[in-house]
Amino acid sequence: MPETDNLLEEAELKMEDSVDALARSLASVRTGRASPGLIEHLQIDYYGTSVPLNQLASISVPEARLLTVQPWDKRSIPAVEKSILQADLGLNPASDGELIRIPIPPLTDERRRDLAKLVSRRVEEGRVSIRNARRESVDQARSLKKAKEISEDEERRTTEQLQKLTDSFVKKITDLGQAKEQELMES
Repeated sequence: MPETDNLLEEAELKMEDSVDALARSLASVRTGRASPGLIEHLQIDYYGTSVPLNQLASISVPEARLLTVQPWDKRSIPAVEKSILQADLGLNPASDGELIRIPIPPLTDERRRDLAKLVSRRVEEGRVSIRNARRESVDQARSLKKAKEISEDEERRTTEQLQKLTDSFVKKITDLGQAKEQELMES
């Protein structure tokens, strides 16, 4: 039994990682509202090193449709602006030498549909990741049965538990995707 418990725990951790990765990925999808998650993970070329924006500057949301970025090193402002433009988020940063203001334009219907498709793609990638974790664990359970370390009943029970775990994580991912799509259509 301990082998199958470890197997289930490992599968659950992998599935949780998939859900977390999807949540981070969806946070970077732009809606009509300002959110630091849109840009905080953008990689900035800072003196030859690629650094996430949230480690170079403070990001705030003073208004519903405005982000401000205040780099701690004023010399990094051009690099930050360049990265925001190259990220293809449809954002146009404006700097006054101290602070970068990023107005969030309202989304067009076409852009909303494109973003909804992107969200759907990322959600499906999350589902595939969870199914892969299940498949790996089922294969391990089969290997344990072949090596006669667990019985056929234990293998079947483990496989059923893995399927229940998979179903619950797929539902979490689907819910995340639906919430993001709804947010896209509302803003």
